[in-house]
Amino acid sequence: MKEIDARGLSCPAPVLQSKAALESGNINRIKVIVDNDAAGQNVSRFLENQGFKTSVSRTGPDFVVSGSCDNMALPTSDKAVEIESGLKKIMVMAATDRMGVGDDDLGRKLMVNFIRTLKEMGPELWRLVLVNNGVKLTVDGSEALADLKNYEKGGLKIMVCGTCLNHFNLLDRKQVGETTNMLDIVTAMQLADQVITI
Repeated sequence: MKEIDARGLSCPAPVLQSKAALESGNINRIKVIVDNDAAGQNVSRFLENQGFKTSVSRTGPDFVVSGSCDNMALPTSDKAVEIESGLKKIMVMAATDRMGVGDDDLGRKLMVNFIRTLKEMGPELWRLVLVNNGVKLTVDGSEALADLKNYEKGGLKIMVCGTCLNHFNLLDRKQVGETTNMLDIVTAMQLADQVITI
């Protein structure tokens, strides 16, 4: 059993430490201790993507992610799936809940219209990544929430920065998307054919 104490570390350090541990040897049981829910979700999802069965428990203020893997089968990579599809992969990264500078009300309306119009990209819209103020589009009360839920239901992977949700105290209010970390975001950028930043 490999145990990692990642308390006090900010994103993506807990995931990177877990990744380094798995790369260092043939590990089939791992326990990672973190001090916030977003880090717990990120580590759990990373381990699951590596073929581990995970559970998350709470011990006081800490979250303990336990993972076990009976067989060390390699996970299916996103890259292999995407190469087979033959489609161009466009990643849209939104770092704001409003578009442009000037009138904030107008900026929010423009951003809602932008999100609504993303469907015109068709199947080439591969990832939607929301960071900084962009995570506010995923919470209850957001005018973009219905559109985002429809995209997710249609198969679009929406990645929502966990550090950003924690910063704005919005983790419990998120209604759509996968809480993610910077390692996942950087990896998605590498796999994308085109990255559009708003």
